Amino acid sequence: MIGAAPLRVGIVAGESSGDQLGAALIAALRERVPGVECFGVAGPKMIAAGCAAWAGAEELAVMGLTEVVRHLPRLLRLRASLAARFLESRPDVFIGIDAPEFNLGLAKRLHAKGLKTVQYVSPQVWAWREGRVRNIGQSCDLVLCLLPFETAFYSRHAVPAVFVGHPLADQIPLRVDREGARAMLGLDPSATIVALLPGSRMGEVERLGGDFLQAAAWLHARRPELEFIAPMASAHVREVFQRKKSQATGGPNILLIDGRAQQVLAACDAAIVASGTATLETLLSRRPMVVAYRFGALTALMLRRLRLVKVPYFSQPNLLVGRALVPELLQEQVSGAALGEALLGRLSDQEYLRELDAEFLKVHETLRGGAAARAADAILSLLHAPAAARRAE
Repeated sequence: MIGAAPLRVGIVAGESSGDQLGAALIAALRERVPGVECFGVAGPKMIAAGCAAWAGAEELAVMGLTEVVRHLPRLLRLRASLAARFLESRPDVFIGIDAPEFNLGLAKRLHAKGLKTVQYVSPQVWAWREGRVRNIGQSCDLVLCLLPFETAFYSRHAVPAVFVGHPLADQIPLRVDREGARAMLGLDPSATIVALLPGSRMGEVERLGGDFLQAAAWLHARRPELEFIAPMASAHVREVFQRKKSQATGGPNILLIDGRAQQVLAACDAAIVASGTATLETLLSRRPMVVAYRFGALTALMLRRLRLVKVPYFSQPNLLVGRALVPELLQEQVSGAALGEALLGRLSDQEYLRELDAEFLKVHETLRGGAAARAADAILSLLHAPAAARRAE
């Protein structure tokens, strides 16, 4: 409770990963404040956790400059509508979960009108377009960071930030059950299995799906005993991937699974993964991987011409380990042969696999520790801080 009234929380979550974070956060807030009321943009997990949905989280699932430009009028209308509704309802705090290009603009409007604002999941401002940190400081009372090195960056710019850990590190056990996962998926317990995770958004799958399928064909030609499995993030993603699969000639059988990515990663021996949250899930499952990413042509051109990228790696595993432990292929580097060759060389390298396992375990232990609970506590501390300060005076 804030005073005698129930705690009221406005939330906007972007796509499926934001929905997972939001659902866990709502549950943690409700443990501390049983009467909490949540409303805003929510996915199915947040709705199940008790959040009233003004719009669906999938409406924010766009990526890359060209996709954003195409959807910009709709997104601007949605943001204006949400700003008006939040200002009318006056929640105790607004929490933007991921989707920084959308949420920070909304937070800035609300913050200017006196609402407390929180950004849950730092944008990769430490990696590219560093100047955005000034806007974050003007828009947010607090940034909740999932990665440990992010708070030092914000400290240098005098922006309040707290490292809360990553909820995936809490969900995924330190030792995953490979045999149990294979049994649940009906997979051969003795097979060597490669997982293909081409992305959770249709744009990603359009750009990478064909290369992932070619990689499977390349690997199968050299190791016919390999088996392949691909978890599909949504029905739309499955449709795109199946279309690309039907257009490909030859290649191995690939078992398509609806969702259950964590179970697939627990069951597999190695994975080819689109850069994003799935690379962290692969790390936490302690599986060797090859990471791929391809921007739209216009986005890639701008990033290169303006030299906006400031970090030596683009994948979360390498950023967290601090060196190039997993192969990264970007833009024109991505091809079926390149992906297959990068993975094949590591499948049977026992020394490399032991090193990777040890490094990934260290990262897992660092990120683990009740992220949703820490996030809830940080938000409640923010809300109670002004009253505490007044009492101290």
